[in-house]
Amino acid sequence: MTVDRAHQEKRDFIRMKIDTPLRAQISGEGVAAEGLCHELSGGGMQLATEHYLEPGTELEVTISAEHGQTPTLKAKTHVVRTETDGKVHRVGLEILEILH
Repeated sequence: MTVDRAHQEKRDFIRMKIDTPLRAQISGEGVAAEGLCHELSGGGMQLATEHYLEPGTELEVTISAEHGQTPTLKAKTHVVRTETDGKVHRVGLEILEILH
């Protein structure tokens, strides 16, 4: 029996569907973008924002805790892809490093 890999899940991590505020700062520039993190996994995340982010751009992102405590996640990422739908840009980010 052969396995058709074209229809198998190819991701290394399970995605969690979340709608959590996210703040992104372009590394070395101080320019910030805000939006919602819709998906999060061990290797990346999806951000919906009104700010266009060019693929290849490195960002430091912070996902805030629901009740304003210490940030849930702070990570160094880079933009893998950006898809535009009207005024909203869906940005795929790869996590490069978890920051403290």
